[in-house]
Amino acid sequence: MNKKYMIAWALIFVAWFLGSFLIHGVLLHSDYAQLPNLFRTEADAQKYFPLMILAHVILSGAFVWIYARGAEAKPWVAQGVRFGIAVALLTAVPTYMIYFVVQPMPGDMVIKQIVYDGALMIILSVIVAWVYRGAAKTV
Repeated sequence: MNKKYMIAWALIFVAWFLGSFLIHGVLLHSDYAQLPNLFRTEADAQKYFPLMILAHVILSGAFVWIYARGAEAKPWVAQGVRFGIAVALLTAVPTYMIYFVVQPMPGDMVIKQIVYDGALMIILSVIVAWVYRGAAKTV
């Protein structure tokens, strides 16, 4: 773990946490409120908030670690977008599809989750690519 990794980890943690709050706490808040039997109340969820922070710390560290291992000496924006699409296809898309299969979630909400979280993955990936621009090895 070098300085660049730690900086990227911190940036991604903040951006991911804020992005998740915007998506799930603001944009999808009313969608979730319509499904009280599937989600915790806000008061109950607050008891577990430290786990939310820990989850974002872990996600951010792994995200940067994977990106740093695969970065190539190519244009950083395109590389970031490509990585973001790959991460979205590995995480958000199948996760929300599986939730839709096993929980009675409205299809329009699932589409919003996929689109919003997919866009967030691309934004996060461009941020990490920006931090690592010029640092990649020729493969």
